[in-house]
Amino acid sequence: MIARNLAPALSIKHSVFFFLVIFFQSVGAQTDSAGMVKFTPDFRFEDGIFINFDQVRQNDPIPKSRVITTVAYDDPDFFEKVLQEKKIALFDNLGTRQEITAKNLWGFCRNGVLYINLNEGYYRITIVGNICHFVASLTTYSGNYNPYSYYGNPYYNNYPYYNPYYSSYPSSTNTEMRQYLLDFKTGNVLDYEVESMELLLMTDPELHDEFASLSGKKQKQLKFMYIRKFNERNPLYIPKK
Repeated sequence: MIARNLAPALSIKHSVFFFLVIFFQSVGAQTDSAGMVKFTPDFRFEDGIFINFDQVRQNDPIPKSRVITTVAYDDPDFFEKVLQEKKIALFDNLGTRQEITAKNLWGFCRNGVLYINLNEGYYRITIVGNICHFVASLTTYSGNYNPYSYYGNPYYNNYPYYNPYYSSYPSSTNTEMRQYLLDFKTGNVLDYEVESMELLLMTDPELHDEFASLSGKKQKQLKFMYIRKFNERNPLYIPKK
């Protein structure tokens, strides 16, 4: 009697056990097939040149060995020297030779760290996640700009030096360091402003509402904290190499 009574229970336990085994095997297979790894501070991106942001998302740059250059591949300043040229010759992932304007490149990776091309320079992305943060310099011009001059007015037919109000050089330039955000889902670069934060936080409604409920002063003060909170709640996954 006892054996007969225990049999159904044992059968149910075995069924549950095998179901769980199959379930976790399936989950594991999906993770392996996806080939994605969670980004951590120890993660290192593949070194090379990124033509576009899709290559960044795929962690699939053009390695130094495919760049056609006279610069030694083991030169510690390899990327800086190569990217000084107006055009870069390289072999793409299909083995096709390409010549690309340097200013159109997304950036590069050195020693596992991303550098983005912005404002005619390359800048290290210091915080990486679904919301990235970095600092870059920006040069602004001010002075004798005349909107009705040769370059400001497409209908102005005289030569610029005939215009007494025309100045071919700005009277002053100002270079300042600014903070920026990078949306890792789209590749869009935004100014480090409250409005940008609200836009990026919208994919996490709970966190967005929490941020929106703060006073304007608190929003400005806590922008950086909410970048970290968002990245912790919404981890970034990168293709495994």
